[in-house]
Amino acid sequence: MRALQVRELLPGHGGAGLADLPIPAPGPGEVRVRVRAAGVNFPDLLMTSGGYQLKPELPFVSGLEFAGEVDAVGKGVADWNAGDAVVGGNRFGAMAEYAVVPAGALRAKPGGLSWEEAAAYPVAYLTAYVALVRCARIEPGEWLLVHGAAGGVGLATVDLAKALGARVIAAASSAEKREAIARLYAPDAVIAAEPGFRDGVKALTEGKGAAVIFDPVGGDVFDESTRCIAFGGRLLVVGFASGRIPEVSVNMPLIKGFSVVGVRAGEYGRRFPERGAENVAAIDALANEGKIRPHVHAALDLADWREGFAMLERREAVGKVVLRP
Repeated sequence: MRALQVRELLPGHGGAGLADLPIPAPGPGEVRVRVRAAGVNFPDLLMTSGGYQLKPELPFVSGLEFAGEVDAVGKGVADWNAGDAVVGGNRFGAMAEYAVVPAGALRAKPGGLSWEEAAAYPVAYLTAYVALVRCARIEPGEWLLVHGAAGGVGLATVDLAKALGARVIAAASSAEKREAIARLYAPDAVIAAEPGFRDGVKALTEGKGAAVIFDPVGGDVFDESTRCIAFGGRLLVVGFASGRIPEVSVNMPLIKGFSVVGVRAGEYGRRFPERGAENVAAIDALANEGKIRPHVHAALDLADWREGFAMLERREAVGKVVLRP
């Protein structure tokens, strides 16, 4: 089978490449899936150089999430049958024609989504759900500022927030991205992600500031966000795409009464398995009901994985990039 295998941890994905590997057999409690599409996420890029906290034993196959059809089941698996359409993942191994995962790592593919859309939503929408519902406890009508709103997770957050009844301000770096966000999900406002954004946020919220701020960027964006968050607001720390991990003087959250909350969707599910299962069921239900719709920026053949990775590195993707093994 074709697979994107990481053989060495090198800069520029130099230790990764297509490989022809044996088709794996499912063991007890495992399921083999014929992968139809695999989502590309920043951790996939980082893991090729050892820059992510998860460091699988070498060699390994890249890919956190996929959509496909059950091909074979191992001993003791009763919930899945050959031909079932599923989505799932297992932290790596998705970017291959076949993937073997524990049966519990799969769930039924929402019927209204294509293979590519189904591969694009599990990681991004789960992060958005944990951030907005579990961490921020966002309420209908509250103002939400989404930084990095054109990225895979940012765009999912815009979509989910609209479904939850929040008032959404989407911040993105280019006019083209802002136009795409407005066309796809019609947030209440779309603003430029540039210094001085706090003035626009204050104006839109009638001087109160955003009740919730979703920040996967960090750096200067975080610093300025502390100046346009509402009293009692929740500033969600999702990542540091800018490259700088910011610091906050604790007198600011004291004076303004806001909270700084870290978001780790996968870890949340591991620490609270029952709530984790509820989170997954919630986003699946929203997808099945047509209330959320993941956007696929590009669907590429697995052989074009470098271009897919580069789209994320150049910050040009609006939504998700997926690969077809």
